[in-house]
Amino acid sequence: MRQWIERSLWEIVPRDHRQNRRDLRRRQVVTGVVVLVGAVVLGVLLRLEQGSPWFIAMSFVLAGVWTAGAFASGPLHLGRIIKKDIAERPIVQPILVGAALALVFVLGALVVREIPWLADQVRGVLGFATEGYLPVLVVVTAVNGIAEELFFRGAAYAAITRHPVTWTTVMYTIATLATGNVMLAFAAIILGFLVGLERRASGGILAPILTHCTWSLSMLFLLPVIFGVG
Repeated sequence: MRQWIERSLWEIVPRDHRQNRRDLRRRQVVTGVVVLVGAVVLGVLLRLEQGSPWFIAMSFVLAGVWTAGAFASGPLHLGRIIKKDIAERPIVQPILVGAALALVFVLGALVVREIPWLADQVRGVLGFATEGYLPVLVVVTAVNGIAEELFFRGAAYAAITRHPVTWTTVMYTIATLATGNVMLAFAAIILGFLVGLERRASGGILAPILTHCTWSLSMLFLLPVIFGVG
């Protein structure tokens, strides 16, 4: 188990993703502009009624901003991890990491639901899960999870030259804090740091995307049951 965790989150796979000074500067400028545009779109999104057609549409717009910005910033890499002394694409491991994280959150939710003001914060998030058709919610959740990882663990991570795991976690948490929900921000810290470690170890965005989507989709289905929402 220890070796499996180290390979998934800690052991850095050798690679050459170096950028020259010009490309790095370009990536940093594009990333900065996209952060500002994303902040504006997020501000509009937060003023819309959860679950409304405009809310869903603007969620896709925000995902489009993150995605377009990620690809416009420069090359993105899928990454690899070492398994049996062979470098391969990370697929099973990040899915299991996401499932394990979901289990931790489920156990935490059983405690949080007994604390009224924290439980209200979670129910505020889950209000979206009770609106609209489930297939639409699944698509929105998955698309936004992918887009966020493309940008924060793709473009932003590559644009930061020192302590990128820490700084991308901070950026992601600040973006989440804009919702005004303490529990979402807390989740962003844990998730952001975990997928940041995956990004550092694998050198790419595939592992963070799979972990993020596994976790977020699990929460979409499990938390409403735990908190009696819906």
